Amino acid sequence: MSYRSLLRVAGVGFFPLGFLARLPYATSALSTLILLQAATHSYAFAGLASAAQSIAIAIGGPVVGAMTDRHGHRKVGVAAALANFAAWAALLAASHGNRAGMFAAAALVGLTQPQVGPLVRVHWSRLVQSRNEHHLLSPALSYEASADELSFVAGPAFVGLLASVSPLAPAVATMALLAASTLPFALIYAHRTTHQQPSGQQERPYLPRRPLAVMFLAMVAMGAIFGAVQTAVTVYANTIDQPGASGLVYAEFGIGSALAGAACAWLPQKFSLRARYVSFAAILCAGMLILFIGTQLVSLPAAVAVASFTVAPYMISLYALTERLAPAERAAVAMTILCAGGPLGTAAGQAFSGSLADTHGVDGALLVALIVAAGALLLALSAILADRQRNIWIIDTAPVTRPVVQERSEHPQNIH
Repeated sequence: MSYRSLLRVAGVGFFPLGFLARLPYATSALSTLILLQAATHSYAFAGLASAAQSIAIAIGGPVVGAMTDRHGHRKVGVAAALANFAAWAALLAASHGNRAGMFAAAALVGLTQPQVGPLVRVHWSRLVQSRNEHHLLSPALSYEASADELSFVAGPAFVGLLASVSPLAPAVATMALLAASTLPFALIYAHRTTHQQPSGQQERPYLPRRPLAVMFLAMVAMGAIFGAVQTAVTVYANTIDQPGASGLVYAEFGIGSALAGAACAWLPQKFSLRARYVSFAAILCAGMLILFIGTQLVSLPAAVAVASFTVAPYMISLYALTERLAPAERAAVAMTILCAGGPLGTAAGQAFSGSLADTHGVDGALLVALIVAAGALLLALSAILADRQRNIWIIDTAPVTRPVVQERSEHPQNIH
């Protein structure tokens, strides 16, 4: 019933176009890696450029979010799609030149990356509030988590198929997706948002720094777990002399997480955000323990199948808490700050797990995931204990008043 209600609120076309619109993000890293490795015949350089791209995404995301809060989703969404398309064209051109140009172009692709995932969550928040259907926010965030996970399954698989044709094909396909889905999605569904400008001595709405810092660190931990698991499945595939198996095993991780995320739509309303955050942090830690031990006792694919169900619920709790803590006028920058923790954590997780994997194999990489998950649980417990229901470190209750946001969309299904 909840998901049927989402169809009624957003319109059927929102979902397929929104899924395709986020695929360029899911294909970006692997497309860059394949293109630059083919151009330079160096995995080390290609990996370094991809890491720089991930860091650039983390830096550029909050900038895009701040611009969105100021100028509206539609203007910034369209500008980001066009800028990213131009950056990919620059990367294709640079692939025929020197390494410095390739590195700079790869970073530019990251800086201009359209923030479809974070901003569409802000869109849902404002849409359900404007229709006074707040109960739909939970299934909306559950759907978005599942869509994200599935995009990171479909994206690399799509790139892998295209790479067999040409190392240029994934980059060209990413540009096609930007033009055919990301840009139309911004034009059709993004709101034009106008805020009441502060007058006199009025200041911009306050963005709570401490709870946002907790959410950011929690997302860094989630990214580090992704990075460690990616490393582990790669080592596992090489160990069994089937390099192609890494993509299949990691796809299993994404599919299980997507199913768990979809199921979160039916969590009871009495299960508060505060309780969800701590509970799902504990479940995530248990999942990584199962992954670490299960790999030794049974097999990595079997352990991944179980552990994957503990990922999305934790991430959904972070998105929901961030949506709750951010004033409406600064929701986009808050959500993009949260999401910036993902690529930073992934880069760190890959670096540390790769170092341990060199000496301890799969177990070394998975140990990093377990330690990080334990740290995420400690962070959640510490924040709850420090807060003591004061809504300082963890904001669990909606504010009495929220800043006025006037929205309008040219899409008829968003007019009421």
